Amino acid sequence: MKRRSLIKAFTLSASIVAMGLTWTVQAAETIKVGILHSLSGTMAISETSLKDMALMTIDQINAKGGVNGKMLEAVVVDPASNWPLFAEKGRQLLTQDQVAVVFGCWTSVSRKSVLPVFEELNGLLFYPVQYEGEEMSPNVFYTGAAPNQQAIPAVEYLMSEEGGSAKRFFLLGTDYVYPRTTNKILRAFLHSKGVADKDIEEVYTPFGHSDYQTIVANIKKFSAGGKTAVVSTVNGDSNVPFYKELANQGLKATEVPVVAFSVGEEELRGIDTQPLVGNLAAWNYFQSVENPVNAKFVADWKAYAKAKNLPGADKAVTNDPMEATYVGIHMWAQAVEKAKSTDVDKVREALAGQTFAAPSGYTLTMDKTNHHLHKPVMIGEIQSDGQFSVVWQTEGPIRAQPWSPYIPGNDKKPDHAVKSN
Repeated sequence: MKRRSLIKAFTLSASIVAMGLTWTVQAAETIKVGILHSLSGTMAISETSLKDMALMTIDQINAKGGVNGKMLEAVVVDPASNWPLFAEKGRQLLTQDQVAVVFGCWTSVSRKSVLPVFEELNGLLFYPVQYEGEEMSPNVFYTGAAPNQQAIPAVEYLMSEEGGSAKRFFLLGTDYVYPRTTNKILRAFLHSKGVADKDIEEVYTPFGHSDYQTIVANIKKFSAGGKTAVVSTVNGDSNVPFYKELANQGLKATEVPVVAFSVGEEELRGIDTQPLVGNLAAWNYFQSVENPVNAKFVADWKAYAKAKNLPGADKAVTNDPMEATYVGIHMWAQAVEKAKSTDVDKVREALAGQTFAAPSGYTLTMDKTNHHLHKPVMIGEIQSDGQFSVVWQTEGPIRAQPWSPYIPGNDKKPDHAVKSN
């Protein structure tokens, strides 16, 4: 009896060990990929769709056999619009979850929070949002725009006859590093074009700010001094009350156009866009661009949103940071295939010069030295359906200038990625 029990116990423990080994083997057969986006808090309005786009892209890559014969496994965390928590969650992804790469962050303050962690642990971060430049880390690949691929061309457009011949500029932003640095660059650029400080107003509001009554009244007053345009670097859910207040006070695009750098199709989903028709946004992609790659991209996204029952799936839209997320994941997968490894140093080397036929309609290239994409620039006008009509675009992709020539001393900085610390 005892002998039989022992045999049973041994057989059971052997099965458990075997199962354990199977699980270990299965776990080793996947490549873990981190997704680091705010799914709650003030930035959830913008970042949730990037998490979902990352999951869709991973599903599509897996459906084609994965990367180097291994399936990708997403590890999703929520840093909850809490900037120090980004660093904590980034460390968790790299050390505990042992992901091969992380796709994430929106605000520059979240990217700056995680940067020392990625440089310390030699992790790899793909950052999908336009930003202020002034950074070029060997541990980050920047798939959004640098200022010369968005902010500078947008203001040049506003100054042109086609864009309304603006002479005065109201720079309105959320109070953190991206708007402040972008506006520092824009002020220097405007000075180079002969615009005096008295014709530039600069105002900042905190994250989550909701009362824009006084600010919009001040924009109206300021615009009495000559042809005025508003350059908005307002981020997150504050855009909803800001645009509503423009409508409330009857400030039309024909009088004072607003060009936004952080408002796209996703942010406009929750707003009555009728009073905003004619206002502008500068990006490197819009859902409305017509080409076969984009038609498939948009159709795939709408089908995915419906199949996964995502909130507002019936009105699912694509936008620029979603496209940048999609491009980044594909480029990383191509580099892993080329390197035949997920080793960060090998993948970094393999990423140099990678190309991808993007939904924007252009073939985008990862610069061989500065870790930024060569991207086209587009300016879109808000339509009543919440989409954008492209009113101006570059002929082809533009190479990023992470170190803006409008900031003194930048001409002496190296044109290759160097650690920030």
